[in-house]
Formats: sequence, structure tokens, C-alpha cells
Amino acid sequence: MEKKIKVLFISSMGGHLSELKMLDFKKYDYSIVTEKTDADKDLKDKYPGRVYYLLYGTRKTPIRYFFILLFNFFKSLYLYIKLHPKVIVTTGTHTAVPMCYIAKLFRSKVIWIETFANRNTKTLAGRLVYPIADTFVVQWEEMKKLYPKAVYWGWIY
Repeated sequence: MEKKIKVLFISSMGGHLSELKMLDFKKYDYSIVTEKTDADKDLKDKYPGRVYYLLYGTRKTPIRYFFILLFNFFKSLYLYIKLHPKVIVTTGTHTAVPMCYIAKLFRSKVIWIETFANRNTKTLAGRLVYPIADTFVVQWEEMKKLYPKAVYWGWIY
């Protein structure tokens, strides 16, 4: 029997998580990391033993957000060491950025899928991860003008 590759799928909650859940996790030895909110508490039932949570944070409260980001960085480091994935796949946002940099530090592959919601502008998280991503995917052909090294694979939905 062929051993499955270890993949960590990570995103923030909401639309980014909806996009992430469109991918086929079961082809891999997978783990899912997202923010802990009431909206995604069913994930633990759907994917038993494979879901891990970071704190939810928003830039609307900058001081609190800084400490949440700091906490999430160390928790991401802990999860990376615990799970030791070969590949990180993310549909973004700020929740995933620390994990992507940690993955590069430990020589794992990073696949960033820029959100479907942006058709004409770069996201802040996308701009931060673009230089280090092994594969940077856009869901709109127009986005290749903004991210020249990106690949267009079409829509996830």
C-alpha cells in the first residue's frame, strides 16, 4: 500500500474555509487548521482527529490582534512540529501566513490559493506569501497580471 503524503490544510474561517473544504482532503494524510468559532465547530465531527484550531482575530482591534497573531504564531509552530507536513495548502488569510513561513523554514512546500473573492486586487496575506510560495494559484486569469509567477487553475467552486 502506498503511503499518503502529509498535507496540512489551513485557512481562516468563513469564505476562505468554504473554499478550502472544496478540496479533496482524503487523498492525503491530512490535517486541517482553522480559527475556532461557532461557525466551524462541526468540523471536528466531520473530520475526527484531524482538526486543530487557532484563535480568531481581526485587525479591527489592533492591540488585541497583535497578541492573537503572536499566540497563533507559536501555536502554528507547535502544530507544525507535531504534524510535520510535507505540504501546506491554504486559501489564506492572516491565519495561514505564519504557518507558511514556518513551513518554508523547515523546507516544506507551500501552495497558496488566492481567494476567489479578489479578482482585481492583491490581498495583504497573498502579498506576504507570494515571494515564498512554491505554487501560487489564482482563481481569476486577470490576477496573473498582479502575480506574474502565479498559475491559473480555475475556480475551486
